[in-house]
Amino acid sequence: MMKESILTGKRILAVDDEPDVLTVMEEEILEACPGCMFDKAATYEEAAARMGSWTYDLVILGTMGLRGLDLLELALSRNFVVSILTPQALAEEALKGSMGMRVRAYVPKERLGEIVSLLENIMRQEYFPQWKVLFGRLEGFFNVQWEANWLRPEAKFWCRTCRCRHGFLRSNVY
Repeated sequence: MMKESILTGKRILAVDDEPDVLTVMEEEILEACPGCMFDKAATYEEAAARMGSWTYDLVILGTMGLRGLDLLELALSRNFVVSILTPQALAEEALKGSMGMRVRAYVPKERLGEIVSLLENIMRQEYFPQWKVLFGRLEGFFNVQWEANWLRPEAKFWCRTCRCRHGFLRSNVY
């Protein structure tokens, strides 16, 4: 018997301007967790209206230009758990800024096949431990983005943010 997903009974909003990305997320999530309520929005207006009308357990925001920041602020002001769906071109400063705003996690678009397990981990963890888990699971992705030792120059920031005791984050430490 399959273990019930932590997403069962949760209401999730996915926002992205690429309809195929929304379709893949919807299929992946509802196949693994048919008891989940899944809403999607492809425009700023549609997403803002949904966030104003419903309470969401989790909001997955695609990067939608300048209006994406407005959606992020709206979601956080409503105390929704927020994850950013990111294309491969992710800037380190954007990651740091999002952590400072209490975004729960980044989900790379290229990892949509793992969306359910990533979202389940997001919902299981509190804010700080979640970043440790995410860095452990996606270290290779981040290393490709910014080079293998990208954490070292600002180790104090990363360790303070993730409550790391080791001086720098490495998946082999966890």
